[in-house]
Amino acid sequence: MFCKEASSSLQTLNIAKSLSSEFTKPSALVNPLSAGHRYKLFPRPNLRGRCTVTTSKFDIDWIAKDNVKKIKVKGIITAKQGLLPSVGVTDLLGVSLLVELISAETDPRTLMKKDPVKDNARRVLLDAHGEDQYECVFDMPEDFGPVGAIRVLNQDLKEIFLKEMKLELPDGSVTFTFNSWVAPKSEDPTKRTFFSNKSYLPLKTPEPLKQLRKQELETLQGKNRERAGEFEKFERVYDYDVYNDLGSPDKDPELARPILGGLSHPYPRRCKTGRKPCDKDPSAETRKALEFYVPRDEEFTTVKGAQFTGTAVLAALPAVFPQIEAALVDPNMPFPHFKSIEDLFEEGIELPKDAGLFPVIPRLVKAAAEADDILQFESPSLLDKDRFSWIRDDEFARQTLAGLNPYCIQLVQEWPLKSKLDPAVYGDPNSLITSEIVEREIKGFMSFDEALENKRLFMLDYHDLLLPYVNKVRELDDSTLYASRALFFLSDDSTLRPVAIELTRPQDKTRPQWRHVFTPGYDATSCWLWTLAKTHAISHDAGYHQLISHWLRTHCCIEPYIIAANRQLSAMHPLYRLLHPHFRYTMEINARARQVLINEGGIIESCFWPGKYSLELSSDVYDKLWRFDREGLPADLISRGLAVEDETAEHGVRLTIPDFPFANDGLMLWDALKEWVTDYVNHYYPDSEQVTLDEELQGWWSEVRNIGHGDKKNEPWWPDLKTQDDLIGVVTTIAWVASGHHAAWPTDEELKEFYEDPEKTMLKTFPSKKQATKVMLTLDLLSAHSPDEEYLGENPEASWAHEPVIYAAYERFKGKLQYLEGVIDERNVNVSLKNRTGAGVVKYELLKPISEPGVTGMGVPYSVSI
Repeated sequence: MFCKEASSSLQTLNIAKSLSSEFTKPSALVNPLSAGHRYKLFPRPNLRGRCTVTTSKFDIDWIAKDNVKKIKVKGIITAKQGLLPSVGVTDLLGVSLLVELISAETDPRTLMKKDPVKDNARRVLLDAHGEDQYECVFDMPEDFGPVGAIRVLNQDLKEIFLKEMKLELPDGSVTFTFNSWVAPKSEDPTKRTFFSNKSYLPLKTPEPLKQLRKQELETLQGKNRERAGEFEKFERVYDYDVYNDLGSPDKDPELARPILGGLSHPYPRRCKTGRKPCDKDPSAETRKALEFYVPRDEEFTTVKGAQFTGTAVLAALPAVFPQIEAALVDPNMPFPHFKSIEDLFEEGIELPKDAGLFPVIPRLVKAAAEADDILQFESPSLLDKDRFSWIRDDEFARQTLAGLNPYCIQLVQEWPLKSKLDPAVYGDPNSLITSEIVEREIKGFMSFDEALENKRLFMLDYHDLLLPYVNKVRELDDSTLYASRALFFLSDDSTLRPVAIELTRPQDKTRPQWRHVFTPGYDATSCWLWTLAKTHAISHDAGYHQLISHWLRTHCCIEPYIIAANRQLSAMHPLYRLLHPHFRYTMEINARARQVLINEGGIIESCFWPGKYSLELSSDVYDKLWRFDREGLPADLISRGLAVEDETAEHGVRLTIPDFPFANDGLMLWDALKEWVTDYVNHYYPDSEQVTLDEELQGWWSEVRNIGHGDKKNEPWWPDLKTQDDLIGVVTTIAWVASGHHAAWPTDEELKEFYEDPEKTMLKTFPSKKQATKVMLTLDLLSAHSPDEEYLGENPEASWAHEPVIYAAYERFKGKLQYLEGVIDERNVNVSLKNRTGAGVVKYELLKPISEPGVTGMGVPYSVSI
């Protein structure tokens, strides 16, 4: 075997090792030779016949491996099965997961990636909660290096949810965080790749992991998809589509709805499902009754025995409503008197025992031993504090600053008020709210000119937004609509008082334009008329909140960020790991919304004033008003005249309404988020060049702008990603939107009835029993925090704890949120802050970071998950 110059195998190995550094790196296309390849000796003529040892680097690799010491490394995987524990053939044999460990180091001898080590994991523990433990033992070379990735093949018969894997290494244990569903190999025969908790920018990725990083992104982009048609959950494909599945044209042409997304109706993009087109309208997509596709890891991780989460409740609502409707004597009739509204909270609605609603909504259904079950709503804290507060002017005004929709109140910056709509179509554009009317209402405080100059006039302005829809909505059954403006005066104590409300109906084919200004009254008739006008203004504000402030600006506009992140940012990318908690469950809740909330005949259409034009109206708002550069809190406040830039102010802006609970608490939260994001970004991007050279980052932002929000791709206000500050601004805005942001008039014929019974006339403008019950039930269920809710600053991501600098920054962020909670408590007992404390005033706690489960009126979850 050896020549006389190589007397032993040990000498051969030593010679080979000494020569290994001289070998050039081979092509990546060359495959290693199989083990067992033998060494050969060749004479070299130019060495005058002397015998020498020649070898390939693969031969050296084989010799070296044969002599490298192996160590036993145990791994424990924690997992959860689906709804029921599975016992398949592989389980009976004790094997259900094939696990491979991938080294993050190249072999210094071959300059190629090291061979993976693998073992079959065996189930060793199954507890009553469906949580399993699987054990595997690896024969790992002592010089294997750090584990950079783990690959898993599910050999069971059904999917499994992998939580984490702990590897017991000689220098201590290491935990890999999975939190992912893995399909059985019968559905997906490819191995799933999970990277370590250490984050890498693309250019700094260890060489052995680069190809795995690329392949995983290609899978999520759908490039490796081998089948056509509707996506299956195990495919994990993220792609874009327009909102073309809200209508049902195949059932009835009246159930068709406009396609949202494109030139006619600009809109953000949603997750693509691949369903087949409708027969009668190929541009529309067919709807499935049970579920809409989202990638499996976007779904709620509900397992058997867990409490229902928001998405499960949404799925159950279509079955719930008919049961409740059947229990109402006349569901479409308005409430006969105010006491009947209070009865929803005090007495409830009797439900048949066999209705089966208790398991679905146990918190709201009071089960009785023998009698019928009772659906009883919990009374709002506002009514608990002061049952008459809802009708008072001060509460109407306070809600614009400390209610559910603080996103619409704005400073009056131009006078006189004037519509920007075409007067030939909509009539006289000049508002009837004159300076004389305003001065009469604020007489004794200051003149109108002083009020305008000193920034004391504010308004809720839904005039131009609603006017184009008024006549269309009025053609719907049991519906009416006006365009509205509500004007407020800022008092010295920082409270608002309403001074005028203008309602407008545009001209149509048979009638001229109608409009009227209402002011607070002092006689019976004017008081009732004023209350009716407030009812319309409040209805518009509530509808705008649900449809625009909530659905459009958070749920809908965030989905493209999520799709792009999964398509362009590797799971090991530091930015992906920063954003991922803010994206939790949003796509799933949005898919459920397309099923039962915003679809034709859904809860939004059947209960809110735009009716079937609801989503079309939201498209108009997106087209005319939505701007990414104004979605951050400071920019939003400045754009509405509610703040001015001031470097000497605590948060860099000075509020024009000093006691603005949402803004005061929100700016503290914004600053905490921005400081955390700044520390994080500057750690991974020490200079601007790192930002511009990051191909994944640039690909993500390009896809957000050009595809996800492609209908606005040519807008000049989109920020570029060239510097750390650019990236900090973009990420802080997205994090803010995902967390902090996310909390009929009588005709002449009817006037006679109004004078005889104003209460009855007013109640006709309220929702019917059916509508009220639907909305209250939906809002109650979707406002409840689930037990597994994740709140800002509550628990760090595993990858953050891996980096000491990042973990220290996170701890500072957590400390600031705890400080914010204390500040909010202090503010809520400060009697000088009348918008958040006082007799009968509900405390403002919406931005307190942490909450208990249920409907609490507090808590800032990481993501838009309800």
